[in-house]
Amino acid sequence: MIRIVMDAFGGDNAPNAVVEGAVLALSRYDDISITLCGREDAIRQELGKHSFDAARMAVLDAQEVIDCHEAPTVAIKRKKDSSLVKALTAVAQGEADCIVSAGSTGALLTGATLIVRRIKGVKRPALAPLLPTRTGGHMMLIDCGANADCKPSYLQQFAVMGSAYMKGVLGLENPRVALLNNGAEAEKGNELTKAAYPLLAAAPINFVGNCEAREILSGECDVLVCDGFSGNVVLKYTEGLAATILSMLKDELLADTRSKLGAALAKPAFRRMKKKMDYTEEGGAPLLGINGGVIKAHGSSDAKAFCSAVMQARRFALADVNGVIGAAISALPDVED
Repeated sequence: MIRIVMDAFGGDNAPNAVVEGAVLALSRYDDISITLCGREDAIRQELGKHSFDAARMAVLDAQEVIDCHEAPTVAIKRKKDSSLVKALTAVAQGEADCIVSAGSTGALLTGATLIVRRIKGVKRPALAPLLPTRTGGHMMLIDCGANADCKPSYLQQFAVMGSAYMKGVLGLENPRVALLNNGAEAEKGNELTKAAYPLLAAAPINFVGNCEAREILSGECDVLVCDGFSGNVVLKYTEGLAATILSMLKDELLADTRSKLGAALAKPAFRRMKKKMDYTEEGGAPLLGINGGVIKAHGSSDAKAFCSAVMQARRFALADVNGVIGAAISALPDVED
């Protein structure tokens, strides 16, 4: 049985969306159990609205909540009775295999590092969302914000961790790993990417070289490695661009009668495109390098998104991603940056 703990008071729609998503996940997967962590009275009130297998659903009481405006380190150290800290502690103590939280990203990253701790040999954990590609698959962006400043050896480890995840969870036999850069040639880039390039080339991965920004979503790579500052810019720009294009397209399709007729005919295609770009299909981004499963769900997650995040946590545990990462990291030569 895969044991998943959910931060029931993390996110904009907590706790109702978290509870509904947990119930939905239990109905879909019979090999998981879920513990909802947070204010017990409120959680049980929400559970009372649903039918579910009570033998696989538990509640862990936690009376405090960490919000997105609090300083992460201070909040983690002071709010020991918060839903996030107690959920992370459950993972650290081996009482749960994975945590799912839509709460403060900073608090989750800090708490995971301080409480659950890193896999032996991992220098920095990395946040790694999956982005849809033009070819219909997904590409992992690693790191997208956990480490704004990086050393070359961090990028090498990110590459190894991302490759392990794509193999284990998405089933790719030989994931193609690329390095985000401002040119395709090996000698291009800043000091960081120039130093990281030979390290990625020497790592036990399928390194395919540099990737320019215009090729990010082309489907030509499965893992895109970068520092957290650049990755976060890429992620936020991509999200904003996608929303802008969809909004502009909608305005133009409703501009006149002819466009409206064309839109009606093309409606199935637009629905398929929207589904491919819908974050609720994946549910969240894994935090790789932590000695336990950590899935960061989107702050505005609804029940469907939380269910998808549980699905991702389940696949993470089944694939023993951390075991694969640990073995791969231990095989890397120690690099002095």
